[in-house]
Amino acid sequence: MTDEKTKERWNLPLGPLALIALPGCEGLVNSVDSYLASWRRNRPLEVSGYQKDSYLVGVSLPRFGSGEAKGMIQEPIRGDDLYIVVDVCNYNVEYSMYGETNPMSPDEHFQNLKRVIAAAAGKAKRINVIMPFLYESRQHRRAARESLDCAMALQELTSMGVTNIITFDAHDPRVQNAIPMNGFETIMPTYQMVKQMLKTEEMIIDSDHMMVISPDEGAVGRAIYFSNMMGLDMGMFYKRRDYTRIVNGKNPIVAHEFLGSSVEGKDVIIVDDMIASGESVIDVARQIKERRAGRVFVCATFGLFTNGMAKFDQAREARLIDRIYTTNLIYQSPELLSRDYYTSVDMSEYLATLIDNLNHDTGIESLLSPTFKIQKRVMEFKGNQ
Repeated sequence: MTDEKTKERWNLPLGPLALIALPGCEGLVNSVDSYLASWRRNRPLEVSGYQKDSYLVGVSLPRFGSGEAKGMIQEPIRGDDLYIVVDVCNYNVEYSMYGETNPMSPDEHFQNLKRVIAAAAGKAKRINVIMPFLYESRQHRRAARESLDCAMALQELTSMGVTNIITFDAHDPRVQNAIPMNGFETIMPTYQMVKQMLKTEEMIIDSDHMMVISPDEGAVGRAIYFSNMMGLDMGMFYKRRDYTRIVNGKNPIVAHEFLGSSVEGKDVIIVDDMIASGESVIDVARQIKERRAGRVFVCATFGLFTNGMAKFDQAREARLIDRIYTTNLIYQSPELLSRDYYTSVDMSEYLATLIDNLNHDTGIESLLSPTFKIQKRVMEFKGNQ
């Protein structure tokens, strides 16, 4: 990347690059930082501070005994193009309050984010927030007399001076209508999912041997894109719910009903944005197996696994699920990583590429819709069979 073509491609940076990893996402951001430092070390741009060993900026979020806190940025950031990365799902981060140790909730991670933004206000040239799992994204629309938490959070961030908000696989992308005059990107990790699957599995990719399944009506768009990219047929389940009761904040599912052609003898890919408790995806896998499907692969952007791994272990033993793929965009517990039926999809190089392009004010359309890259990867795989 040191030829004349490279010189023509890269605009001058909008400002010196600075990365902040909030508590709980240090591993991911360290990997992103390594990619950026390596690439820029070999890039012939004569800009002060462009080539560095690290772009990380230290922050401190000390708490008082009452549990109250403050945010402190420990290095100069004046004029920097600042990228703050936060994992609101990391329950492994703890804090002390009145002598008790408490795991951090999404609310507390979001509050930490606002503290750091407030500390950077008026100093950084531009503030960008990378929030892979969009805070309160499941509370994206009003179905009764209830709050609109996600929209309110987005408006709060932009009112504090955030220019761009980058998220992945938002539960409902239409929530960006809450901030129509600000930058908001929701990115699908389809290419990375397909790439990892093709590395891991031995498959025959055609409609006679494989099928993509949407576990509910909300995931249909994801499944359609996934199936189109791989040249496969698609089926879907829809959830029949009991709207007379609320259990754990939602109406319980009575049954999953299937719409689509026969899955008999076919490998099936279940595509969704997240795995929470896992009850839904396991029930879908069970029904697919009852229809005599072959192997069952689950691809979800976020693996929350809120009720632990026991149910998935049982599903694996019952041969309902063959492999689960989720990204490393949020916290992955040692318990999850130890499972032989689980494969992590690394997103750090992609995230570094995205930050690099944004810092140079270069177009990211090909990163948002990597259609040709996916199709090329699939065709290469088919050609090697």
